[in-house]
Amino acid sequence: MNTGLRLDTSAFTSALQALAGRDVGIAAAWALNDTGADVLDHVQARMNVVFDRPTRFTQNAFMVVKARPNSLEAAVQERPSVGARHYLKVEEGGGPRGQTGFERLLSRSLAYEGVIQSIIPADNARLDAFGNWSAGERNEVMSGLKAQKDKLSNTTVASKKRKPNRAIYFVPKGKPGIYKRTIDGQIAVVALISTKVPVYQQRLGFFDTAADVWRDKLPGHLARTIGKMIEKRFGTLG
Repeated sequence: MNTGLRLDTSAFTSALQALAGRDVGIAAAWALNDTGADVLDHVQARMNVVFDRPTRFTQNAFMVVKARPNSLEAAVQERPSVGARHYLKVEEGGGPRGQTGFERLLSRSLAYEGVIQSIIPADNARLDAFGNWSAGERNEVMSGLKAQKDKLSNTTVASKKRKPNRAIYFVPKGKPGIYKRTIDGQIAVVALISTKVPVYQQRLGFFDTAADVWRDKLPGHLARTIGKMIEKRFGTLG
């Protein structure tokens, strides 16, 4: 008599074949995307350590491009909106910073005898909540110095009459700075004009730390997602 136990393994075999195919790709894509989210969280947290009050624009400069089962590659990269000259590139690798849009406008439009390479806010500049020169005052400076792209936005005799309390901005001859004269006659320097290119030290360390997070987190995520897929496939066999 044959007392051997015979089992129908067709469902088990089918599950293995499915797991060895598309299911593995799905599990791997889940793991890659979860690891990408970890890298993004890490670099955003690092910005809060490296930078003084980073703006929301800075913190949201990176995004996760997700993997798919048929394309097992996830990426953490700059958003298209940050532009080719985003300052985070300089903070990552160090080196010279290119001119900002504000600096380019003034270097082209301002009646100034010297070279304008960079403009640095002075102690009397109006700052925003993040410690940066406020966009409002920079716009007032461009209007006052007749450097706006839209010529209708520049300060005129008529606009001065409409807003008589607004400060007057000017660049004295021979002085490498932008000055402000308030309605009560007080004069203060709001920005310095420099011929030097700003040079940054390497600070962010995105690539090195991202690689560490990737190596640390991916194995655990992969074990979890494959386990989840095994449970999904084999949990229906009993």
